Amino acid sequence: MKSNYFQNQFAEYWLEDGVLFFIYKPGTSMNLEAAKQVVKDRLEVQRGESYPVFCDMRGIKDSDKPARDFLAKEGSSLVRSVAVLTDSPVTKIMLNFYLTISKPLVPTKMFTDKDQALEYLKHLTVQA
Repeated sequence: MKSNYFQNQFAEYWLEDGVLFFIYKPGTSMNLEAAKQVVKDRLEVQRGESYPVFCDMRGIKDSDKPARDFLAKEGSSLVRSVAVLTDSPVTKIMLNFYLTISKPLVPTKMFTDKDQALEYLKHLTVQA
């Protein structure tokens, strides 16, 4: 059951079965201002609680380095782990580079299958 549903011009957020779902809207351009807004709104939805995060990036059309750097560090606040869903070959390359260079502060893995992504989060939650 969805709770704490919220949306802004960049994404939709909600809590479901102990996971924070974070779905970027189609055509989203991610710059530093947008990154700060999505993190601010995500923290509002979470109400001080830490969650594993399912992040569907398929809607992102582009992003800049300041936004990626911000999300890699400050964007990890109150996040236990992240499963990123993507289907774009270009995004996969960028994300692999990001995961190697930016070194997110929480376990983060990329997926092309939603069920596998959710299983990853569930597995990490059980281990914690």
